Amino acid sequence: MRRRDTYLYVTAFAGGLVSLAVELAASSLLRAYFGTANLVWATIIGLILLYLTAGYFIGGRWADRSPRPATLYQIVAWAAFLIGLVPFVAHPVLALASTGFADFNVAMLGGSFVTVLILFSVPVTLMGCISPFIIRLAMKDVASAGRVAGRVYAVSTAGSFLGTFLPDLLLVPTIGTRNTFVLLSLFLLAVAFVGLARSTPRRLPLYLWMPALILLLTFLLRGQPVKAAEGAIYEAESAYNYVQVVEKEGCRYLLLNEGQGIHSVYCPGQLRTPGPWDYFLIAPYFNPPPYTPERVESVALIGLAAGTMARQYTAVYGPLPIDGVEIDPQIVRVGREYFAMEQPNLNVVVADGRYYLAHAERQYTVVGVDAYRLPYIPPHLTTVEFFRQVRDHLTADGVVVINVGHTPEDYRLVEAMLATLLQVFPSAHVIDVPNSFNAVVVATVQPSQPGNLLANLPGLEGDGFLYSTAVQAAANLRPMQPGATVFTDDRAAIELMTNALVFDFVLKGVVK
Repeated sequence: MRRRDTYLYVTAFAGGLVSLAVELAASSLLRAYFGTANLVWATIIGLILLYLTAGYFIGGRWADRSPRPATLYQIVAWAAFLIGLVPFVAHPVLALASTGFADFNVAMLGGSFVTVLILFSVPVTLMGCISPFIIRLAMKDVASAGRVAGRVYAVSTAGSFLGTFLPDLLLVPTIGTRNTFVLLSLFLLAVAFVGLARSTPRRLPLYLWMPALILLLTFLLRGQPVKAAEGAIYEAESAYNYVQVVEKEGCRYLLLNEGQGIHSVYCPGQLRTPGPWDYFLIAPYFNPPPYTPERVESVALIGLAAGTMARQYTAVYGPLPIDGVEIDPQIVRVGREYFAMEQPNLNVVVADGRYYLAHAERQYTVVGVDAYRLPYIPPHLTTVEFFRQVRDHLTADGVVVINVGHTPEDYRLVEAMLATLLQVFPSAHVIDVPNSFNAVVVATVQPSQPGNLLANLPGLEGDGFLYSTAVQAAANLRPMQPGATVFTDDRAAIELMTNALVFDFVLKGVVK
């Protein structure tokens, strides 16, 4: 293999790496505004593949008409430059998406989403041109065509393998999405410049302005927030989420991704919250009476977030053992720094909730699951098999309590979760959370009745917070029949259901 051919394979590797890394970085760019729903992922993947397909077709024809290394490396340079521009051009467009969410303007939301994805069309199409161009340049005769093509695609795919892991596991959490695009751009520009220097050195100075402009934009816009928000005091990007802390009227709120749901709240000196977390505290009192607070001995929280419920359980029940499971270490850091998540009785476990239960040995009085936020519901935490794992970790009087989303008129997801829970537990009850899109569903190991909550009120009179919360919960009990859908590991239709729920809600909003 000649030295020129060796560098062609280096280019193939770099092209494969950057093409996949850009796809992953695109999801990080969009999640702060549109979240991480499977529809967002499907659209990104589908359009990136479409752009690459166009690039393969165009690149093959282009290579036949101009089979010169200089042409290839000019294509690579332009692809790299346009990749570096994406986050800077996308920022003002995505800012409109925030306004669209605030006003629920579907046209503005959809327009921003589509516009940003179109920004990827030219650089990704140019990236698609690289492999067929390299095959054409590396091929010496027809007899070696298969070997050359196989080698190029193997090397390119090896680069793609590395590019799959770099953004989410290393680059985005450490340097941020914007700088990830910049780094990928500069890396590919370096590959292009070496190629130009080797093939047509006189053309190289014509392209030196490209990295200069990218670096200038990076310098001028350094420190600019990913997404501006009133009262924002912290933001960070992790491998799992865009994390933002907002402070308003003395209270702090944890927002994730598009920021439409509050995942934790902290108001110093105030225990009651406006969300569903209070109702998790009274879940054990669906057990047959008399049931008193002394019988609550241990708690597991799947979806700890920044520790709102851990703080409440500790304040109400004392220093009982709490295992809090949170998959995102960045959120744990935020909880400790901004949400006073410092309870000595709280054992924080950074892990997936189901993995934790599969390896845990402790029994709990309460297992709380607060990992469901429309439309981001981990399917593996909604199934019969998962709730069997939960049941195995509950005491004889244990309860599981989950937070499930709905729209004002559409409870199909709550009905499906109720049906799934009743495959494992003898009884389950639904509490509507006032002024929200949340319902709290409680399932008990023992057979239980909704009236048990009121019957247990006398034992709660010594704690004003528990008593008033139980009274409010009893007033918001919602009689509900289980739905026809049951989620299993083999068939968790959760994403189909949440997509339909979101679409129906949006369409009704448009019609009104």
